[in-house]
Amino acid sequence: MSLLTPSFGLLFWMIVSFAIVFGLLSKFGFPVITKSVNDRRDYITQSLAKADEANRLLENVRQESASIINDARRQQADILRQATAEAVRIVQKADNDAAVAGRQKLNEALRLIEMQKQKSIGAIRAEVAALSVNIAEKILRSQLADNEGHEKLIAKLLDEIEMN
Repeated sequence: MSLLTPSFGLLFWMIVSFAIVFGLLSKFGFPVITKSVNDRRDYITQSLAKADEANRLLENVRQESASIINDARRQQADILRQATAEAVRIVQKADNDAAVAGRQKLNEALRLIEMQKQKSIGAIRAEVAALSVNIAEKILRSQLADNEGHEKLIAKLLDEIEMN
C-alpha cells in the first residue's frame, strides 16, 4: 500500500461519515448558518439604509443651519443699518435741538442787552436832563443876580413872545 492511495474500506467509511456529517449539517447547521447570514445581511442592509437616512438628515440639517446662519447675518446687517440710521437721526436731532436752544439763548441775550441799553439810555437822558436843569439854573442865577440883568431877560423874553 502506498501512502498516497487510501484503501477501499477507509474511503468507504470516510464517505459514509462525510455524508452523515453533511446530512446533519444540512438538516441542522446550514439553516442556522444561512439564517444567521441572512439576518446579518438584513442588519447590514438596514444599517446602510439608516446611515443613508442619517446622511440625508445631516445634509438637511446642514442646509437648514446654513440658511439660518445666512438669515441671522442678514438680520444682523439690517439691525446694524437701522442702528446706524437711528444714531445719525439722534445726532441730527441733538444738533438741531442744540441749534434751536442756542438761537433761543442768543435771542434772549440780545433782548436783555436791548432792555439794558434802553434802561441805560433812559437813565442817561434823565441824568442829562437833570444836569441841564442844574446848569440852566446856575446860569440864570448868575445872570439874574442883579436887577438890571433880570429886567433885560424879561424884556427879551417878552420880545420873543410877541414875535411868535
